[in-house]
Amino acid sequence: MRIAVLSDIHGNLPALDAVLEALAPFDAVWQLGDVVGYGPQPDEVVARLVDVGATGVRGNHDAAAIGELETSAFNTDARTAVLWTGTHIGAGTRRWLAALPETSSKDGFTLAHGSLRDPTWEYVLTTPAARASLAILTTAHAFIGHTHVPLVFREDDGLVEMLAPSDGSQLQLDGRRTLLNPGSVGQPRDGDPRASAVLLDTGAGTVEWRRVPYDIATTQARMRAVGLPPRLVERLEYGQ
Repeated sequence: MRIAVLSDIHGNLPALDAVLEALAPFDAVWQLGDVVGYGPQPDEVVARLVDVGATGVRGNHDAAAIGELETSAFNTDARTAVLWTGTHIGAGTRRWLAALPETSSKDGFTLAHGSLRDPTWEYVLTTPAARASLAILTTAHAFIGHTHVPLVFREDDGLVEMLAPSDGSQLQLDGRRTLLNPGSVGQPRDGDPRASAVLLDTGAGTVEWRRVPYDIATTQARMRAVGLPPRLVERLEYGQ
């Protein structure tokens, strides 16, 4: 099976559509949370995910947008955006987000937004944080998001190595347990403004990272039109 694995779409429909087109053909779509928040088209993004039969998990922005997570830990711009999202999403979007679990297991992979020990909030950016999740991982591998940065943490004979995949990077999965982060579709933060996602080939046992250009200006114009914070608009150009 060819599976498109997406994370942190954040209401950015042009980025999502570009990624789905670039990764096609695929047999399934897995999403790792933060479907909404920051971006101007939450309903449209959820509708597109429903159209392609996407399954997955809930992120912190998703939970906050439907009132199931306090926003006190969000920075000012993130709080403004998630509160805007919560007042603008439709009932169908709200139901779809509410039905998402915090973690899920599929075909030997665990899916989570943040980490295995804290699926909602923990950022896995260091080997100690990765080691803590690997210690409780019950499947061969896991896909996580939240950081908006493509990363791999691989356990090898008691050690944990960190890899930073770029566009076109492929990883052959083997007996070593791994945490795999596809990066962000809707708001990359690694200095590359192109949308980031991965294609998992379960038959070949490979994961490939793809960077996909999209119409950033269209998303920015829509953000300005609905009054989202200027800093959130500008950062899309720089991948930060």
